[in-house]
Amino acid sequence: MTGEAASGPAAVRRWRPGYPLDVARTLLPLRRGPADPAYRTTGDGAVWRASRTPAGIGTLRVLPRPAEGAVEASAWGPGAQWLLDRLPALLGAEDDPAGLVLPPGPLRDAQRRTAGIRLTSTGLVLESLVPAILEQKVTTGEAYRAWRTLLRDFGTRAPGPAEGMRVAPSAREWAMVPSWEWHRAGVDPKRSATVVRAVRLAPRLEEASAMDRAAAFARLTAVPGIGVWTAAETLQRSNGDPDAVSVGDFHLPNLVGWALGGRPRSDDAQMLALLEPYRPHRHRLCRLLLSTGTHAPRYGPRLAPEDHRGR
Repeated sequence: MTGEAASGPAAVRRWRPGYPLDVARTLLPLRRGPADPAYRTTGDGAVWRASRTPAGIGTLRVLPRPAEGAVEASAWGPGAQWLLDRLPALLGAEDDPAGLVLPPGPLRDAQRRTAGIRLTSTGLVLESLVPAILEQKVTTGEAYRAWRTLLRDFGTRAPGPAEGMRVAPSAREWAMVPSWEWHRAGVDPKRSATVVRAVRLAPRLEEASAMDRAAAFARLTAVPGIGVWTAAETLQRSNGDPDAVSVGDFHLPNLVGWALGGRPRSDDAQMLALLEPYRPHRHRLCRLLLSTGTHAPRYGPRLAPEDHRGR
């Protein structure tokens, strides 16, 4: 039996955004590495996502139809209708990029060139929180490997025809991952303990998707092990927060310092001072800088991966 037959026919929605939309680049922050089992792109331009929604697991395929000014979405599984209902928010319908007004110059030109990139809002907190915790103070390669391993071993087969895709574990399933399996995936005890604490509070944390910025940050950072960086990385995706700055990021202060202040090296305080005039669109501006490929000169040592499996 094929995956599509096993989960029933696809539910379908056709939607016209009414604004310039680059589907691939809008959804790209949701991908956790090129081999993310919950995210896939195909040669026809479609983006596939496997999610655990309040209505159950689901797989969503989003296919842009630029010549028609439309997006065609198909979904499978118990969560299919929930995913289709959230499609506009996922593709930036609740975002307001016009709020960021830049002076004439290279940044405004870049803003014009990237007008199709919107801030996504998934409405799913745990989906972004767990991988953000896995990314704490390690290289992206380590974090992506851990995410891939854990979804492969403890996730659920995604409904529909996307062979090999996996839905992340439920809160209960995350809490039951044995300590040695975290270790085998390269996740140290501090990060695994933070995940377990978070998933035990999953219903309370999911409520943050409907909160204002201050309340959502307070809700997430009340959990030991979840700091400002992790909360920002989560709310950028779950809530489409345009002002959530990833304070504590290894590379971002230098990027912002170089682009806005001409400094090759900057710390978090200097970064925040440079971003302050752009509140409440500080994350949007950071995303714009990242989309242009801007980077500061690299003078310092690279962050070396650690191997936690041999400890």
